[in-house]
Amino acid sequence: MNSVHVRDDVPLLLTPGPLTTAPEVRAATHRDWGSREGDFVALTRRLRARLVQLAGGSDRTCIPVQGSGTYAVEAMLGSFVPADGKVLILVNGAYGRRMAEICRRIGRAHRTMIWAEDEVVDAAALETALREEAGISHVAVVHLETTSGILNPLAAIAATVASHGRRLLVDAMSSFGAVPIASDLRIDALAASANKGLEGLPGLSFVLARPSAIGEAAGRAPSLALDLHDQWRSLETSGEWRFTPPTHIVAALDRALDLLDAEGGIAARHRRYQANMAALRRGMERLGFHPYLAEERSGPVIATFHWPSPTFDFVEFHARLLALGFAIYPGKLTAAPSFRVGCIGQVTPDDIERFLAAVAVIFTSPSRSS
Repeated sequence: MNSVHVRDDVPLLLTPGPLTTAPEVRAATHRDWGSREGDFVALTRRLRARLVQLAGGSDRTCIPVQGSGTYAVEAMLGSFVPADGKVLILVNGAYGRRMAEICRRIGRAHRTMIWAEDEVVDAAALETALREEAGISHVAVVHLETTSGILNPLAAIAATVASHGRRLLVDAMSSFGAVPIASDLRIDALAASANKGLEGLPGLSFVLARPSAIGEAAGRAPSLALDLHDQWRSLETSGEWRFTPPTHIVAALDRALDLLDAEGGIAARHRRYQANMAALRRGMERLGFHPYLAEERSGPVIATFHWPSPTFDFVEFHARLLALGFAIYPGKLTAAPSFRVGCIGQVTPDDIERFLAAVAVIFTSPSRSS
């Protein structure tokens, strides 16, 4: 796959999303849609079916949500955890902590199990917690925690939750489309976004749920706009969204799925992201940057690197990279100063090599950022 073309005034986004998208995806926004007309109803129906197929094509329904991924996560927690339920949240980063804050705000009973941001969730510890606390009705976990880029053992977590007869809710924002997820895992609902592994545009998220679970969710949501059951019922009966949908972003995601199919599906995209990550880790270590995560714990989406020295100036580093055509994010770690470099979007190993050359230029120039 050839390196992407980036206009001189637009940086390559080496971030976990929003990310650099294909011209065809952006071009899909160039027409207007009537949200209640037959062509857009058909587009929504097709998109929902395609997302279900990506999730394994069996025993799932797709409920799209206007807004970023956090909207879908909040809708999932509010719609699937009943008022008398209790959710155990497995936390090893900022997005696990965000789920706890959502539950606090919407009045859902919860407790957290916490691991360090460079440690994966321990299914054995989860087993003990579920055995000791009968009042837990649901377990929630972030599959790929973009605080550090760590990939949690979803299959082991799902098996543990199922063995205790509890319900599993998954934040798969950074993993869906980027990492294969077995279709036979017992997951009640999984929340994801258009603008990460699927390489669509920001502003659209969705929840993939078991029909039996969404059927039980009637009347549960503490929010009108984020009531997944009501949204699902409207889509199933009339084919229409309850409230104004992001029509252009829906069309762009449909086009992005065409490109995913052309690439060879999730397995092929996963291989490209893995190649990006391998090139990035190898090159950054050669330049003196140390990855925060052990290689076996890192997903292929984003890499976190320690600052190379206590005097490292990230603001200057970011600005100089931006001037050379690359955008990265600061770290989200509480334990160590760091920064993050993404490997997803329309990015290839050639692009990673260009980024590494830019880093080398910065660190060999007189005003180096350290």
